[in-house]
Amino acid sequence: MTNALQVVALPTDAKAGGVVRPGVAEGFGHVVVDPSPGRFDVVAYLERELPPGGIPAYLAARKDGARSFVLWAEPERRTRLATLVTTSAGNGVSEYQVWGGQGELLGTFVREKALSGKGLRTRWTVAQPGCPAAVGSKGRIFWWYVWWPLFPLWVLIGVASVFGGGGDVPRGPRRIVWRAGREAPLEYRSDDRVVVHAPWVDQRLAAALTAVVRSFDSWIGTPWDDKKK
Repeated sequence: MTNALQVVALPTDAKAGGVVRPGVAEGFGHVVVDPSPGRFDVVAYLERELPPGGIPAYLAARKDGARSFVLWAEPERRTRLATLVTTSAGNGVSEYQVWGGQGELLGTFVREKALSGKGLRTRWTVAQPGCPAAVGSKGRIFWWYVWWPLFPLWVLIGVASVFGGGGDVPRGPRRIVWRAGREAPLEYRSDDRVVVHAPWVDQRLAAALTAVVRSFDSWIGTPWDDKKK
């Protein structure tokens, strides 16, 4: 069972070692991988599922929180591992359903943007049929108290990093720990990995969660689904 998942850009040399054959992975810019050291095991190939109107319509709906993408098991697009669709979006609250390749409901996600839902932090709820709902908030309260007073400094450092062409850009607190009662089945770490702690979590649902959380990367981040081509 995969214990950790991460969205990464598909490298140009990914065909090395038989991971991707030349010409087969066209159209895929990002994949979900098992980030174990020294490995590049692809769990799913990510592809946006565009609405009528194509990319411009997707990007316009994306601003309100809408997302729609497919996780393929292989680059030939033979098997859908999961499909994420938006059931509602707007006013800072977005709801998604994740469906399996046989049309079965794998679970639902609800994202409540900071100050738009039930708290000061962005809140994610993950629900899997037959399992307790897990709720997590972005960042720890303590680190947000440390972050905001220094925000002007972070902006200056970020601008300097962009124009200087190097260095790390400061990021706000990003860790999310999903809790279901006394259990913490899922965790999103600051290195952009989703760690699955509970054996009952569907790995397809966890992969979709990894992809949708990364699609909400900040303005200094690199959302994988915001490309104009």
